[in-house]
Amino acid sequence: MKGNEKIVGLTITIIVTLLTVGCRDEGEPIRSEGLGFDSWFPLHLGETVLQVQLAVTPEEKAKGLMFREELAEDHGMLFAFQDPGPQRFWMRNTRIPLDIGYFSPDGVLKEIHAAQPFDESGCPSRSDNIKIVLELNQGAFRAAKQSLGAQLNLNNIALALEKRGFSPEQFGIKKSQPPSEPSEKP
Repeated sequence: MKGNEKIVGLTITIIVTLLTVGCRDEGEPIRSEGLGFDSWFPLHLGETVLQVQLAVTPEEKAKGLMFREELAEDHGMLFAFQDPGPQRFWMRNTRIPLDIGYFSPDGVLKEIHAAQPFDESGCPSRSDNIKIVLELNQGAFRAAKQSLGAQLNLNNIALALEKRGFSPEQFGIKKSQPPSEPSEKP
């Protein structure tokens, strides 16, 4: 009887361990050690170079730019999603008027919405194929002469994700390979 109790105990332990490991929310990206949420990364939007923070985890996305008193010129926050879909951003506890740019999975700017401080009604995307969202100071897209069709540099995003400890592949973003140098023939 004691042998059966040990087997039952071991079986229960194995099942609990497997369930615990297997219960990770699929929406939560896997992360290794890397730079933190407060780190800034260069991002090219067309010919414009911005400095952005990356909101990747659900907690970071929920916090966004809340409680900040200001956002430096040419600075913003990029939200990366694992799957494309409709997006809706609101301004709860956000004190800065923002432009919210919605981008397709291939990094093309599809929509820009002006958002007012503390407005909780939300700014929904019209498209259901949005994978990247970029928040900038209100008027920053226009000031940088960036309009619909502008292209984000996905390689910049891939490198920033890696530095944060995330795999760009989790977000469907592949680093482009730099062109190879022509080899000299003997």
